[in-house]
Amino acid sequence: MSTSTAAGPSAGDQAAVAAIPQRVVAAWAANDAEAFASVFTDTGTLILPGLHRKGRAAITEHMAASFRAEYRGTRVTGKPIEVTFLGRDAGVLITEGGVLLEGETEVHPDRAIRASWVVVRQEDQWRLAVYQNCPRDAA
Repeated sequence: MSTSTAAGPSAGDQAAVAAIPQRVVAAWAANDAEAFASVFTDTGTLILPGLHRKGRAAITEHMAASFRAEYRGTRVTGKPIEVTFLGRDAGVLITEGGVLLEGETEVHPDRAIRASWVVVRQEDQWRLAVYQNCPRDAA
């Protein structure tokens, strides 16, 4: 993972930002829509292909329905490949990963994604302001 800085974040800030994807992975594994949404700011935005949800409540509602339907029995994986701090309280994280179907240990290339995470520090906690993903490979 490469890290660049605009304002010299602490090692703790770097670790906290890099750990955000693991918080999402854990919430997904538990099918916990509230834990998933808690990673976002109150007004956070989730953008997926064909989907736009704004606010923690809307994200919770979407994920709860998805865990009962298309995401039932799935897991998600993602690893940071780049972190850029834009100042003391904001940064961008780029990850690669995707959804694992039941029994899979690696993401199928058709479901592999790259994601952009805009993160902000609020009340000494790093949260997700915007998450957006797209297919990793061109069709």
